[in-house]
Amino acid sequence: MIMAKQQTKGGKKKVKTSQVKQVVEKADPNYKAAETLSNEAMIKAQAVKLFGRWNYEEIIIEDEGLKSVITINPIIYPKTGGRLANTHYGKAKINIVERLINRMFVAGHKGKKHKLTSGINTGKTLKNIKNVIEAFEIIEKRLKKNPLQVLVKAIENAAPVEEVITYQKGGIIAREAVVISPLRRVDLALRHLVGGAYLKRHANSKSAGEILANEIILAYNDDPESFAILEKNRREKEAEGAR
Repeated sequence: MIMAKQQTKGGKKKVKTSQVKQVVEKADPNYKAAETLSNEAMIKAQAVKLFGRWNYEEIIIEDEGLKSVITINPIIYPKTGGRLANTHYGKAKINIVERLINRMFVAGHKGKKHKLTSGINTGKTLKNIKNVIEAFEIIEKRLKKNPLQVLVKAIENAAPVEEVITYQKGGIIAREAVVISPLRRVDLALRHLVGGAYLKRHANSKSAGEILANEIILAYNDDPESFAILEKNRREKEAEGAR
């Protein structure tokens, strides 16, 4: 414990810090209030921010079905290094920004013959993180909102509710509409967001970060020009026809 020393005739007498504070508070009534404000400012300054820039506070997940699988745990650098890979439903415990970055490693392919493939993206962790930071900067500049909240809303808008499965029934192939699990809904939303940005990147001279930002903003606005929204509507329309 920190102690304060008081000079006396018989030598040195030790006084507790709490006693010193009481004396100061009596002399200056504003001391306690100033100390409280200082502590609050220190706590606020030490709040964890994504990449040291964007707050996790007040991030709202409106879709009740996705609250358990969209994780916004405060973390500065979203890279767990596969720590949760072998745990039950470990994917749902990973920060949603890290899941976006991981999806960028395998953005998808185009056509059955894989005319466009994403195998070359693997191993580019730092490059993908830089692209996400650039995308978040663009989103913040355009919408004047926290890009984390924009990403969460875009995923909610792009997550399909129903899809069609096929199975063999006797001698025929049957199609049936099913409700998608929450974890797969988020997986599909991330796949379509990143896949749409990846496909548009091949026919555009803009940077990968800017195109990803455009795709997220379109999905945030529920715009049909977004590849993710288009895929969501297609899946749900097929499911409606298979009922």
